[in-house]
Amino acid sequence: MGVVGPEEFSNQMKIMPVAIVATMILLTVIIWVHRHSSKTVVQRKHKGPKKWILIGCTIEQARNFGRMHDWLHDYHKKGCLTFSVPMITMNNTFTVDPRNVEHILKTNFSNYPKGDLIRERFGDMLGHGIFNVDGDMWRHQRKVAILEFASSKLREYSIHAFRTEALKLVQVLAIAARNGQRVDLQDLFMRLTLDSICRVGFGVDISSLCPSLPAIPFAIAFDEANRLIVRRYIDLFWKLKRTLNIGSEAKLKKCIDVVESFIYKVIETRRAEMSVASTLDQQQHTGVDILSRFMSITDENQTYTDERLRDVVINFLIAGRDTTAVTLSWFFFELCRNPQVVEKILEEVSSVLGVDSQHLRSLDEARFGERVIEFAQLLTYQSLTRMQYLHAAITEALRLYPAVPLETKVAAANDTFPDGTPIRKGEFVSYSSYSMGRLEYLWGSDVAEFKPERWLRNGVYQPESPFKLTAFQAGPRMCLGKDSSYLQMKLTTVILLMFFKFQLERNEVPNYSLMVVLFIANGLPVNVSAK
Repeated sequence: MGVVGPEEFSNQMKIMPVAIVATMILLTVIIWVHRHSSKTVVQRKHKGPKKWILIGCTIEQARNFGRMHDWLHDYHKKGCLTFSVPMITMNNTFTVDPRNVEHILKTNFSNYPKGDLIRERFGDMLGHGIFNVDGDMWRHQRKVAILEFASSKLREYSIHAFRTEALKLVQVLAIAARNGQRVDLQDLFMRLTLDSICRVGFGVDISSLCPSLPAIPFAIAFDEANRLIVRRYIDLFWKLKRTLNIGSEAKLKKCIDVVESFIYKVIETRRAEMSVASTLDQQQHTGVDILSRFMSITDENQTYTDERLRDVVINFLIAGRDTTAVTLSWFFFELCRNPQVVEKILEEVSSVLGVDSQHLRSLDEARFGERVIEFAQLLTYQSLTRMQYLHAAITEALRLYPAVPLETKVAAANDTFPDGTPIRKGEFVSYSSYSMGRLEYLWGSDVAEFKPERWLRNGVYQPESPFKLTAFQAGPRMCLGKDSSYLQMKLTTVILLMFFKFQLERNEVPNYSLMVVLFIANGLPVNVSAK
């Protein structure tokens, strides 16, 4: 073996960086191929989007980010019930197979927690709230919430609050009808549910739904924060931007600061009210809401600091405000396009309540307010429960427009779905409620029709498997506020349809905003007139 001369050594040193880079690229390719080789058989069966070496589906997903739910549905409706979407930093397997959904949400529930990756992305907003935690912390919050939602006092308190806020909405609509003003129903429903959850959930009245419709900085910041935080899924540099406090992360921080300022004020107010409640009646009055329940916990292992209460409030705000409001918005969009459904709802209301709707509306206009209040008193928990067609109609809206259109978990260990799809530890798995509600193989050839009758058997509402209609999740994480949400949507719908007519400004199906919840992009402008 000869001695390497200076010139040869210099040449070797020059090519060294190139060799290192080439080796790194080769290793990256080998790792990528290894990660996805086990899915080869499945991918032949479930093709999904085209995958490129190194970048996977990153470019296609980024290009379709604004229409994410329809992009996924484009593949699902072609028979690709389960497929993987590898990206530069992660892999996500999407499914609409009810067997797989049941496996994720129930059969192998413990293997599909929220996980650190999801917690990290949503942590600045959701903190350690019930939607963003697993394990003991999740179980304790859920246990407290179960006790609260099972309380007859909360149900009575809730329906009183729902009725009160619905009557405020009637006042706003009556003014708009008299003045011939167009209204944004989605904005009004957001105000309705915000006031309702603040009253029922936290015992405070913020009066966003008053005739002047004041700007609510908290609500504006809350919605913007929801929009910005979702972008962390495709922004490769969000951590760096957060560290440097620049760009979208700087905007997000400002929004969260506004949200937290409002929430800590709510907590402070609630503490003050609870501390000055001296009589038993006052204590009962100030302790009905959900926040008071968490504040009253004395277990030393589960004491709720203001920071933990902040997380509770934000998570219940999303559950009680956003989901109900967007469902009402999409529901009224469909009601405007399907007047025959409105007529059937009103026929059922007249039958259940024993009132003549035509006579009720023909009374002296000067007594409009009195008539509405008298009618609203008839809407009790018992009477609303008997409205089966109305329940079916709302559920049909949830089928087509689920409030939470996409749910994501993280695999804690290697697994195999019932359809044979292999899942690796640490990968994301998602099921698309949006796409599941639009698949012909699940709902039949009339899947695109808004058809409440599909939920009725001999006039009685018949639910489907929660692993087929996943709007309220299923298994251990089944939505606790489901009945409360239906209650508010029914009460609000009946009052509005009884006294007002609504006409869409635009008849085409509106776009959605890509957020955690399926908001209608640019709102729902309608013309309103009194009946």
